[in-house]
Amino acid sequence: MRWLWVLFGFILLGIGAVGLVLPLWPTTIFWIAAVFCLAESHPKVRDWIYSRPGVGPIVRDFVERGEISRKGKITAIGGMLLACILSGWLLRDSWIALSFLIGSIAIGILYVATRREPNPES
Repeated sequence: MRWLWVLFGFILLGIGAVGLVLPLWPTTIFWIAAVFCLAESHPKVRDWIYSRPGVGPIVRDFVERGEISRKGKITAIGGMLLACILSGWLLRDSWIALSFLIGSIAIGILYVATRREPNPES
């Protein structure tokens, strides 16, 4: 079972790496999931992710303390709303799929909005 976590972790790491060069592709969420998959088996990879400028501190704040900055919340919620609008347009003929989409996005927005923000003094 452990090899499956490692496999998922490295797949998520690769998918997230695409976001470093492709605009609008999310890096942070994939690397957060990768850290959760690899934290025990590959601490060097976790530390490498944490040391990446820009995204590393964001991942560390969330993984270690469950915190998301105000800017991160705005960006994440904006991305979810954009995805909802684009996907909703594609699913406009299926009220069941559209309902599932809107409900899922609403849960994601609620989750992100209710996370603590990092203390600027720490």
